[in-house]
Formats: sequence, C-alpha cells, structure tokens
Amino acid sequence: MTSTSTHQEATVTTAATGERADILEALAAHRGFLRQTVQGLTDEQARQRTTVSELTLGGLIKHVAETEKGWVDFVLEGPAAMGGVDWSGEPTPEMIEAFTSGFRLLPDETLEGVLAHYDEVARRTDALVAGVDLDLSHPLPEAPWFEKGARRSARRVFLHIIGETAQHAGHADILREALDGQKTMG
Repeated sequence: MTSTSTHQEATVTTAATGERADILEALAAHRGFLRQTVQGLTDEQARQRTTVSELTLGGLIKHVAETEKGWVDFVLEGPAAMGGVDWSGEPTPEMIEAFTSGFRLLPDETLEGVLAHYDEVARRTDALVAGVDLDLSHPLPEAPWFEKGARRSARRVFLHIIGETAQHAGHADILREALDGQKTMG
C-alpha cells in the first residue's frame, strides 16, 4: 500500500503496509484535523486566547510539534532525551513560564514558522515509523505521571503521539469556533 498525505506546504509519501501503514494513516488524519483549525488565520488570530486557559491555536500547533519531537527523540535516544528535570519539589516560576509559553504563539514566532517546523517533525516521525523496530523499548524517566519502572515501546510511543494529536485537534477545534465561529471538524 502506498499512502500519500498532502499538507499545506509539504507532501509525504511512504510505502508501508499493515501496522505501519495504519500508524501513518492515523498520524496523517489527526495532523490534518489539527492543521485545518488554523487555515486562513493571521498570526494575531493564532496568538489570541479565546478561553480562560493559556491555549492558543498557534500555541497548540507548537506544543503538538514539540511533544511529538520529544517522543521521537525518546525512541531514538532513550530516557536521556527527555531531560533530567527534578520533579520532586515545587515547580519554579521559570518552569511554569516555560510550560505555559509552550501553549502560546510568542511575539517572535509566526504561524507559518510553527507549521513549517511541524512539517519537519512530521517527516522525521513518519520516516521513523517506516523503519524502526516497533518493539524497541526504553525505560521511562522518573516522573510523577509515569509508573515506576515502566517502559515504552516505539509502537506505544507512536500510539501516544496519535492520541496527543487527536486530543489537541479537538481543543483547537473549540478554540477556532470560539475565535470566529468556524467549525473545522463538524
């Protein structure tokens, strides 16, 4: 089976079958839903908060791209790729600001730039899906949200990326509707 996924600025073509084709198809579908939520927006609109949360449409694209990149780094490099943050104490104001700025399109960022970065991340992920041993696994780093001693296979990481992308595409759909009434998924 050959599947082709066309994005606004990039075309990814992969020859894959079975499970790999299913993963690539699901990734392409949910990325498409997410990208659809920002079609026709200006940078200012992509920065606008439409709810009480820090979420913005441009920020969600940025967050999903960085999350996907981080998990792909984990598949390639193991838990060291996720950094050595000490989660045992109270978060510092710097940690909180770094986290919340990941959900905003900052003044020096553009929607076009964030989308181009997302395309690069997606191409890298798709290439990895096409060739990595899906059973390759690494231990998860110590963090309150991971079970102690848990491991993740490449397969589970890709399923997590699909879920994360789908969840945030839904968030983005709500934000877009609150911004200008446009419904992108229904």
